[in-house]
Amino acid sequence: MLPLRRSGNQSSSVRRFWSSSHRRTGIAENQASSLLQKTYFSGNRLYDSTGLKGGFISSFASLNSDQTGQFSKPQPTNQTSANPAGSTETVTSESIATTNTPDQLPHRRRKRLKEDASENGQAEPVIPPDASAQLSNLSSALPTTSLRRKLAAYFALTKPRLSFLIVLSTTSAYGMYPISSLLTLDPAMTPLPTLSTSTLTFIYLTAGTFLSCCSANTLNMMFEPKYDALMSRTRNRPLVRGLVSRRGALLFAIATAATGLGLLYIGTNPTTTALSAANIFLYAFVYTPLKRIHVINTWVGAVVGGIPPLMGWVAAAGQTATTGHDTWRDMLFSEDSIGGWLLGAILFAWQFPHFNALSHTIRDEYKAAGYRMLAWVNPAQNARVALRYSILMFPISIGLWWVGVVGHGFLVGSTFANGWLVREAYGFWKHQGAQGTARGLFWASIWQLPILLVGGLVTKKGLWDGVWRNIFGQPEEEDDEYVYYDEEEESAVEAADKSHSTSSRESTLSTA
Repeated sequence: MLPLRRSGNQSSSVRRFWSSSHRRTGIAENQASSLLQKTYFSGNRLYDSTGLKGGFISSFASLNSDQTGQFSKPQPTNQTSANPAGSTETVTSESIATTNTPDQLPHRRRKRLKEDASENGQAEPVIPPDASAQLSNLSSALPTTSLRRKLAAYFALTKPRLSFLIVLSTTSAYGMYPISSLLTLDPAMTPLPTLSTSTLTFIYLTAGTFLSCCSANTLNMMFEPKYDALMSRTRNRPLVRGLVSRRGALLFAIATAATGLGLLYIGTNPTTTALSAANIFLYAFVYTPLKRIHVINTWVGAVVGGIPPLMGWVAAAGQTATTGHDTWRDMLFSEDSIGGWLLGAILFAWQFPHFNALSHTIRDEYKAAGYRMLAWVNPAQNARVALRYSILMFPISIGLWWVGVVGHGFLVGSTFANGWLVREAYGFWKHQGAQGTARGLFWASIWQLPILLVGGLVTKKGLWDGVWRNIFGQPEEEDDEYVYYDEEEESAVEAADKSHSTSSRESTLSTA
């Protein structure tokens, strides 16, 4: 019995110690117990709002330590909480839970907050923070003199995810360009079409396109920081938070534009460079101010999104000089340019289900900031437009197969991807964005486009013909469409024919 009594005395001493420590720090005993249960044993404690690993550590790290060594609860933005007694405010598990964003909470807590928001009539935030906001948060957390702080802030100006998507669409079109015409010059060449005749050109195209996107996105942020500050989606951008000065942003935009366009001019061709320069102008100086004037800005933005695939197609066409692509008219308006226009049409049509779903979730913020978006100007038309262009994906995808850019496998993959997009767009139109249909359409558009682009590369026309022949040993079919001549041999034959005809005339004259 003695060990039991010692154990009981020991446990009571521990309880008294914890109780006294809780009183000293201003945390009640039942509150600390709740905090341990709710946070320390959290199933998602690695991703809390403080950015520290471990729910227990992050829970206590979220408390502000004053000079007296006591902990006080951090106050939310634009809110004050006065304590008339001047004592330290206590921290509850509910207050800690509210510091996390819904997408960072464990499943059960996220579900509970979603139900509470529905009961209170609050809109659920369905769009996660973009890369620029995350980089801005990272930059602001670093020391002022840190080089990483500056790099993160300037990188946030580029909208990395959007720039990556544009580069993907450009390089995908570059890779899908048919180089079969090169095979006719030398019958000994491999029957597998290659991505390009120069890896260096591919690198120039990728780097130049990315830097051009950086310039356009920086100019876009530089022209509207006071409006970005009014929206939750854009209020964390570096210019809004003062992480980068307007002068620094302007110099960065000029430097990236000059470098990007220079790389495109050196490594590709002038037509690709002109398309990139036109895109920077359209996005920064037409689309950006038009957002506050008329809803047609969405269509202008869709044109901006459709130009990069055409750039990749023209860059590949410029390498095949033997096909007669010598002028910008040949590159853009010849029969061989149809594939580039179809790829641009895919990006053009994709903009509407993607952006219309995104804008629907924050339509009130767009309205308060003065942006003329279809989501609040005419919500019914906003849903119809999203559905209309989602359906348009089907004929465009079939057109790529029809003109011989992709093979039969693309029809199967694109049908599933486009069907998924149309199903979500139909629900978005039917429920007018309610019941989570806006979120469903947004994420369907996020996945549908890479499926089409990567699927087009994988199913490129003729890509697997050589592999099939190598595996199964099938003989290659001779192509009778082209006849190959040796220039010297042809000239020798012509000279012999000419001399033969001359001798024939002379013999005829002598006989006469």
